[in-house]
Amino acid sequence: MKRKPPPSPFEAQRKAAQRAALNALKRARRSAEKAGVSLSDWEGEFLDSVGERVKTHGRAFADPEKGAPGQALSAMQGRKLKEITAKAKGEEPKRRWGRKTPD
Repeated sequence: MKRKPPPSPFEAQRKAAQRAALNALKRARRSAEKAGVSLSDWEGEFLDSVGERVKTHGRAFADPEKGAPGQALSAMQGRKLKEITAKAKGEEPKRRWGRKTPD
């Protein structure tokens, strides 16, 4: 019986990033449900579609310019996930540069 060769460190890192992204998506949805915060249709669809793409392809973006090679989410997807998580926790969204919120 032949033994399977050990996975390369790059492959192990990619799988770890995939698991971390899926766990973060699940945590965001669970915390929103637990807190009773209703996510918009767009946010719910975003969590579903990104989760499906990570499960099937291992990452949620195709263009290597949009994120690091070993990561499962692009930079913008990570930012949106943080915004959804903050909304679920009841925190105020962070200000983006150049935009002022009315007091």
